[in-house]
Amino acid sequence: MTAPPPTRPGAGPDESRPALFTAAFVRLSLADLVYFSATGVAIYALPAYVTGPVGSDEAAAGLAFGAFAVTALVLRPFAGRLSDTRGRRPLLVGGALLASVAMFLTAFAETVPLIVALRLLFGAAEAAFFVASFAALADLAPATRMGEALSYNSLGLYLGLTLGPPLGELLVSTIGFTGAWYGAAALLVIAAAVVSSIGETRAPSEAPEAKAPLIHRPALPAALGLLTSILPVGGFLAFAALYARDVGVASSSLPLAVYGLVVVVCRVAFAKVPDRLPALPLGAVSLLVIGVGLGLPAVSATPTGLLIGAALMGLGVSFSTPAFFTAIFATASASQRGAASGTASAMLDVGLGGGPIILGLVAESLGINGAFGVGAAIALTGCLWTLALARRLTTA
Repeated sequence: MTAPPPTRPGAGPDESRPALFTAAFVRLSLADLVYFSATGVAIYALPAYVTGPVGSDEAAAGLAFGAFAVTALVLRPFAGRLSDTRGRRPLLVGGALLASVAMFLTAFAETVPLIVALRLLFGAAEAAFFVASFAALADLAPATRMGEALSYNSLGLYLGLTLGPPLGELLVSTIGFTGAWYGAAALLVIAAAVVSSIGETRAPSEAPEAKAPLIHRPALPAALGLLTSILPVGGFLAFAALYARDVGVASSSLPLAVYGLVVVVCRVAFAKVPDRLPALPLGAVSLLVIGVGLGLPAVSATPTGLLIGAALMGLGVSFSTPAFFTAIFATASASQRGAASGTASAMLDVGLGGGPIILGLVAESLGINGAFGVGAAIALTGCLWTLALARRLTTA
């Protein structure tokens, strides 16, 4: 009589439908919600802090806001390697605590260079936490429910970034900027405590490789598909409010609200879909929807065109990220999940940072509708790339 195969962390006794909502999975998702709520507080407070008490201008606020992406992008591959060799828990706890220190010290920063330095520190913290969080998610989620796990877990990020700015506004208006920074720091300490209670998710039998890679090369083709979905989204998030004003939408934030609401609703209502469909074809269809969604306001400069386009963008993104992360993690063994997470999440930095830059340059000469058209072309090109990749893997 043969022994049953070992189960992965988070798997239940029913291998046909292994458990997903384990205590560790719920705690990890809760920690993500708390962590990104603190990030949301900074999204609201930082520009106002730089242009208010610090006494600088919007350009300095933009520099301070985006500085974290530099260290986050550079350090993600190293965070992935450490996650594979040292474990997920040290980076989760350490990243949250380091982010808390950066937020706390911002309350005492009175010059732009010092604030930028603290944002660079926050970027290092985010690289550690974000990469380790995705690797831990891959450890905890059963392989047959990976897409569903990504859908539910990502709600922590989206809800945190949605709830954080109103919380920041409340804190600033009631107890001032110092209270906002202290509040964000306290949230990050709570996030550290929650992830500490999870323990190490990498199974002891999953011995790290002798030299863990910085870049998980097998994941790069699928990661490029992911990038072509994030670049247009980055541009949309940066210019949707400005375009809404140009085309006469009553509330300039409405397209962003529509986009976010569609993502949240679809991630909950259709969480199981990414596990029932092949990952790369689903990613290709998602890119097609993103391309149509961004192309619609490019050719129809009306409130209706922009709002329908925002809804289509949200629909495409609802499935693109779970699809591509599922495809990426499918290329990695248990001891390579940190490297795969670092490789994939670096695309988020490149896309969300590069998308506004690329489409911003286009907008200078062709207008925002022209920039949206280029973004749509990027998504549609990614659709063709992903279909070709899926076909190549099918015939291999």
